[in-house]
Amino acid sequence: MKIRLGFPALSIVLLLLFSSLVALIPTSKQKQANRAPNIILILIDDMGSADVGCYRSSKSANQLPPTPNIDRLATEGIQFTNYYSGAPICSPSRVALTTGNVPGKWRITSFLAERKHNRTCEQADFLDASAPSVARELKTAGYATAHFGKWHMGGGRDVDNAPGIRQYGFDEYASTWESPDPDPLLTSTDWIWAKSDSIKRWNRTAYFVDKTLDFLKRNAAKPCYVNLWPDDVHTPWVPDETTLNDFPKGTEKPREFKAVLAELDVQIGRLMAGLKALGIDDNTLIVFTSDNGALPTFEGIRSGKFRGSKLSLYEGGIRMPFIVRYPARTPKGNIDNQSVLSAIDLLPTFVSLAGKKTSNSRADGENMAAVLLGKPIVRKKPLFWEYGRNNESFRYPAGRDKSPNLAMRQGDWKLLVNDNGSGTELFNLATDPSEQTDVSSQQPKVVETMRPKLLAWRTGLVKE
Repeated sequence: MKIRLGFPALSIVLLLLFSSLVALIPTSKQKQANRAPNIILILIDDMGSADVGCYRSSKSANQLPPTPNIDRLATEGIQFTNYYSGAPICSPSRVALTTGNVPGKWRITSFLAERKHNRTCEQADFLDASAPSVARELKTAGYATAHFGKWHMGGGRDVDNAPGIRQYGFDEYASTWESPDPDPLLTSTDWIWAKSDSIKRWNRTAYFVDKTLDFLKRNAAKPCYVNLWPDDVHTPWVPDETTLNDFPKGTEKPREFKAVLAELDVQIGRLMAGLKALGIDDNTLIVFTSDNGALPTFEGIRSGKFRGSKLSLYEGGIRMPFIVRYPARTPKGNIDNQSVLSAIDLLPTFVSLAGKKTSNSRADGENMAAVLLGKPIVRKKPLFWEYGRNNESFRYPAGRDKSPNLAMRQGDWKLLVNDNGSGTELFNLATDPSEQTDVSSQQPKVVETMRPKLLAWRTGLVKE
């Protein structure tokens, strides 16, 4: 018996067959979910912990503008309370992020400037291009890589022989004046900004966000790694044309700071909306943090509950906001108060999340991929910092914010001491995160255990 289908019935069968075939074709979201994540590292410049709304205490809650878009990253991801930058100042902190090493290993100990300044600081003029690089490691894993924003690991002023940004593994870049490859739209003169710049100072972060979204769109066939490193909220602040006319060199006043912070938050919102529009939001890992603490702190308001500021090894100089959002794999709205993370962890962590093993045999950090996916752990290795190799070239904050020039955290204990062995201070960060009470005299055994390790670590850096 033969069954004949009329046109309507045949159409239905064909439609069902077509629908079943379409169902087997992966959507863009499915394709994204089946590969390594896009990774965007958002590094803000001189952002204190209390600059971010979700990190504020009652002391600073009503004294700084809201940051709803940055806060939304935390409500949609994980907020960490024990993350540390690699240094309390720009250049070495960026070297730590890039290499997975403590920056002293690459002879970067302060902000990079003209050659004379670098010699006085006993440091190199730029990061050695042979140093490990997150971007280079991820390129071997099939990633497209880009750097948009401040560089400050060599180049600018009279340092004209710094390696180009591509030599560190980046396919594309757009950077500011303190780099070997400044973008001419941002740097019409030999300075950080000028009235003649095509992209005005207050539009710079929007420009970097646009660059990021365009790069992701053009490289949709690959996983992407992007450094999005705006130079907000570093002084001097220039939020608009009026400010530029009234203060050609910028200001350090609260009104201008609040305007810059508010605009930064708007641009983070634009970035997140752009990721959703591209259909890659779920499989994009966002890491939001700062290179070092705030300065000025407005009498401690921007440092929140922490003592210290930029240039200080107290918590206010190195303990930074750190938010991770990765909808495909991270829980929402978690706060991790247990895991202790560092900038030097990010290279091995990102490489692990890309499904590879790092080739950096000298890595100082730990693979914290599980932590970024919502599984707190106890840190295995202690953390070490230095800032200040001589009193001539290193300017510290005045008063109580001036710290000894070495620091170490092991468990809940934090030890500070000068490299000559003087000025020992010990704090229990579990009970005293504000570092108000030095307990070194009450805990001599802890000091006797930690101080030789810290001093030996510093001696080893100087010999390298």
